[in-house]
Amino acid sequence: MHVRKFSLVAAHRLAILCYVVFALFPLYWLLKVAVTPNDLLYSEGVRMWPSRTTYEHFDFVLRHSAFPTFFRNSVIVAGSTALVVTLIASLSGYALSRFSFRAKYWLIALMLITQMFPLVMLVAPIFKILSPLGLTNSLTGLVIVYSAFNVPFATFLMQSFFDGIPKDLEEAAMIDGATQFKAFRQIILPLTLPGIAATLGFVFTAAWSELLFALMLISGTDAATFPVGLLTFVSKFSVDFGQMMAAGVLALIPACLFFLMIQRYLVQGLTAGAVKG
Repeated sequence: MHVRKFSLVAAHRLAILCYVVFALFPLYWLLKVAVTPNDLLYSEGVRMWPSRTTYEHFDFVLRHSAFPTFFRNSVIVAGSTALVVTLIASLSGYALSRFSFRAKYWLIALMLITQMFPLVMLVAPIFKILSPLGLTNSLTGLVIVYSAFNVPFATFLMQSFFDGIPKDLEEAAMIDGATQFKAFRQIILPLTLPGIAATLGFVFTAAWSELLFALMLISGTDAATFPVGLLTFVSKFSVDFGQMMAAGVLALIPACLFFLMIQRYLVQGLTAGAVKG
């Protein structure tokens, strides 16, 4: 029995290890290409690590390209989108969880329907809407578009967390004289910090890596985001893989820092909303 139990534990750990290696190997290869000199990228064939390393790709990306501008724009767009969507989703998720009103289920159905359309089908209508408003080549336009597409899912995510919090808590606070908004702000909202962290992480990641709308709505380098900026390393006859991979490595830094800041709540947030108390 003990041998069988040990073998099951070993099999589970081996499976987890295989998954971790499979998930992290592309990141390892990203770093490997980023530090490989141009003259070795094709001459050495497939090697797990180059015989000689260089930081010239990072130097070029940081000092001789527009990557710092792309980096700054992505931080602004992704951070602003995450904050706006989380604020709206917190209020709307609470309303859907706590209040009953006419057309509530029609509203939920409408929000679900908005998630069914392929994004590429909506590029032209959105461009036609934003163009007269002067928002087709601005970070503000991207924040508006990203927020519009992320609010429905974020609302359902936050609603699941509010559903898991007993109504008795806010009702007790209201009996003691607090308004419903005060009870929401001082009692309910702190209990949903894991949900807020999960929502922030999801929205930030979605906005940080989005390419389609950033490519179609931005026409210059001044307002281009990081995913669009990667395309500047692709020319008509060649691809600067070393510089592109170096930019990719640098782009991982803000995402990693962001998740390090919220990881305290993130694991709880991904699971707590699935159980109603």
